[in-house]
Amino acid sequence: MENGYIQKIDPDWFRKRLLVAMLLVLLVFVLLGARLFYLQIIRGEYYRELSSNNCLRKKRIEPLRGLIYDRNGRLLVDNRPCYNLQVIPNDVRHLEETASKLSEFAQVDAKEIESLVQSNRGPYGYAPVVVKKDIDRDLMAVILSHSHELPGVVIATGAKRNYIYEPLAAHLIGYLGRISEKELKAGVYPHKRGNDMVGRFGAEKAFETQLSGVPGEMIVQVNATGQVVRVLDKEPARPGHNLYLTIDFRLQQKAEALLAGKSGAIVAMDPENGNVLAMASSPGFKQNAFINGMSGKQWQELITDPEHPLRNKAIQGQYPPASTYKIVTAMAALEEKVMSPATTFYCPGFLRFGNRAYRCWKDSGHGKIDMIEAIVESCDVYFYHAGKALGVDVIADYAKSSGLGDKTGIDLTNESKGLIPTSEWKRKTVGSPWQPGENLSIAIGQGFNLVTPLQMAVLYSAVANNGTLYKPDIMKSIMSVSGTNVEESGPESFGKLPVCRETLEIIKKGLYDAVNKRKGTAYWHVRSEQTPISGKTGTAQVIGRRLDDMPEDEEISRKYFTHAWFIGYAPSNDPEIVVSVLVEHGGGGASVAGPMAKEMMLTHLNPYEGDDSAIGADGRE
Repeated sequence: MENGYIQKIDPDWFRKRLLVAMLLVLLVFVLLGARLFYLQIIRGEYYRELSSNNCLRKKRIEPLRGLIYDRNGRLLVDNRPCYNLQVIPNDVRHLEETASKLSEFAQVDAKEIESLVQSNRGPYGYAPVVVKKDIDRDLMAVILSHSHELPGVVIATGAKRNYIYEPLAAHLIGYLGRISEKELKAGVYPHKRGNDMVGRFGAEKAFETQLSGVPGEMIVQVNATGQVVRVLDKEPARPGHNLYLTIDFRLQQKAEALLAGKSGAIVAMDPENGNVLAMASSPGFKQNAFINGMSGKQWQELITDPEHPLRNKAIQGQYPPASTYKIVTAMAALEEKVMSPATTFYCPGFLRFGNRAYRCWKDSGHGKIDMIEAIVESCDVYFYHAGKALGVDVIADYAKSSGLGDKTGIDLTNESKGLIPTSEWKRKTVGSPWQPGENLSIAIGQGFNLVTPLQMAVLYSAVANNGTLYKPDIMKSIMSVSGTNVEESGPESFGKLPVCRETLEIIKKGLYDAVNKRKGTAYWHVRSEQTPISGKTGTAQVIGRRLDDMPEDEEISRKYFTHAWFIGYAPSNDPEIVVSVLVEHGGGGASVAGPMAKEMMLTHLNPYEGDDSAIGADGRE
C-alpha cells in the first residue's frame, strides 16, 4: 500500500517467477531420479554386492591338485597341508596400523601389505588375498592371539605342492608358478584368479587342465570383524585328476645317479610304443624352491649358471650327432644304390679331398673295409666316400624322414627342432653356397648337423622295432580320484624309416657287431655277458682345436672337450629298451657314455641284479 492505495501486482511478473520455481523443483526431481537410476540400475549390482557382504559372503573352495605317479604307481608328487596368512581388504579398518603389525609379526614389508590391500578393495574386496604362504605354527599362534587387533586378517588352511624326491625328474615333472596378470586377463585359465599357482614347466604345465581341478563355493554368514559364523550353502570343489607318467622310478633314479656331477642327458624309451621310461637332464634343480619362494639372488644364480640347470637337455639341448649319425648315411647310401654292403674302401687314416686331408679318428687307419665293418669300427673315411657320392640334400632327405630336424611331438613345451642342413638352407641362412667338402663332414654327423638326445632315441627305437617312428609319450594314464580311467595313452606313429627290410637288417647287424665284436668301438665298455646289446658310439667335436693346443687351466679347457654319445638297445634280438646318452664335454663316447647306457639297460632288464663290470679297458672312439 502506498499513499493509501493498494499496488496492483503485474500478472506477467508473477507467472515468470512461478515458472522459474516450478523449473527448479522439476530440476531437483530430475536430478534425484537420475541419481536413483544410477544407484539402483547402473550401480545396483555393485551396491547389492556391498550390502550382502555385510553379513553374507561367497567363499571360494580351492580344489586339490591331482597327484603324479610313476608307471608302477609310486607317488612322486603330492599335496601337503599348510596355513596361509590372508587379508580381506574391505574388512581391514586401520590399514597403516594393521600393515605395521603384520610386518612385525610375519616379516613382510608393510608398504607391500598396504599396496596389496588398497589394490584389492572394492566390490570384490571380500575375497581373501594371501600375504604369506605356508606360515609356521609359531606365527599362526601370534596372529591368533592378536586377532582382536587385526580385523580383516585371517588364517586359512590350504594345500601346498610337494615334490617328494626332488630333484628327481625335475625337468620332466616340472614345477608350479604364480599366474600372471596377462594370463588372467586373457582367460587362459578360466578357473584361476590372482595368486593362484599354475603349471610352468614339464608335465605340470602339459597336463595343467587335467591336474588343476575346479573350485567350489560356499555361502557363509560373517560377523562384524569378518569372521565366519556359519555356513549356509556349499558346492564342493572338484579335485584334479591323478597323472600316471610312463617313467619308471628305479630307472629314473639310475639315470640321475649316472649323471651326477656331469652335464648332459639320458633318455630311455620303450621301442615298441614310444613310452619314455626315463628322462634325466643334468644339472637339475629343486622344484620345491619355486613353491616356497626364492630370493632374487637365488633366481639370478639359477638363470645365469653356465651349466643351464633349467634347460631340459634331453629335448632342448642341440648337439652334433657325430658317429651315431652314420647309420643315416648308411641307409641313404644303400637305398640310393650308391653302395652295397659289399662295397669296400681302403682307409689309410685320412682321405685327401681338394687341398685338404680329412682325417679318420684312427690315425693308423682301418685298412680295407666294407659297410658293416665301417659301422662296427666307425670308420670316418668310409663315410667320407658315402658323403661324396650322396651329397648333402640326399642325406638330409633321409635324416628328415627318420624324424631328425623336427620336433618329436612329446607333451613338453620348448622342444628344440635341431638342424638338418641342406644346400638351400645354407644359401638362405649363411649366404654362401654349399661346398663339396662339407658333404664329408655332414656324412659323419659333424658340420651343421644338430640333434637332441630325444630325437636320436626315437630314431634308434625305429631301428630296434623294424622301422616304426613313434611319438615319445610321457603320459601312461589319467585317473580320477575315485579310480576311474579318464584317459589312457596308446602308441602313436608318425611315420616309417625310409628303408627296406634288407637295409634295416644291415644297419642292425652293424650295431650289434659294434658292441659284440672285438673290433667294435663299444666292445670293451658296453658288451655284457648278461644280455646282448646293440648300439653306436659317437664323439662330437665342439671346436676345431687339437688337444695339445688347449689351455692348461682345466676349467677353461673343458669347453674344448668333445661331447660323448652312446645310443643303443637291448636285448638285441627282441629290444625292450632304447637308451640315448649325451655327456657334454665328456670325452670319448665309448668310455664315458657307453657304460652309462649299459647300466641303464641292465637296470631295466635285470632290476634286482648288480651290473657286471667293464670287460676290458681298450678301444676308443
